[in-house]
Amino acid sequence: MLIYNTTYHVPIEDARNFVIWIHQAYIPQALQSGLLSAPRLCHILSHHDETSECFSLQFETEGTDKLHEWYVHSGVDLEKELKKTFKEKVVGFTTLMDVIEEE
Repeated sequence: MLIYNTTYHVPIEDARNFVIWIHQAYIPQALQSGLLSAPRLCHILSHHDETSECFSLQFETEGTDKLHEWYVHSGVDLEKELKKTFKEKVVGFTTLMDVIEEE
């Protein structure tokens, strides 16, 4: 099982709208293909900046082939929608993690 994580840096004045948009638009669209599952949005507490907030959006996927298929068919369009909605205000970077142990 892989975890596909995107960490977002968001200006504080846009943080509330960003969280609403992630819940109402991004997550439902990302799940439509069935290639991603178990969405989790986290507020990153170790980020200490009075002008911005950071969030981690995580999904589970079965493998890199499934993730690539999702990205080509859905992820690119969601990135475009993010840019259209928030312009250059929201910046993100992705991390792919392999789960090596679960309880």
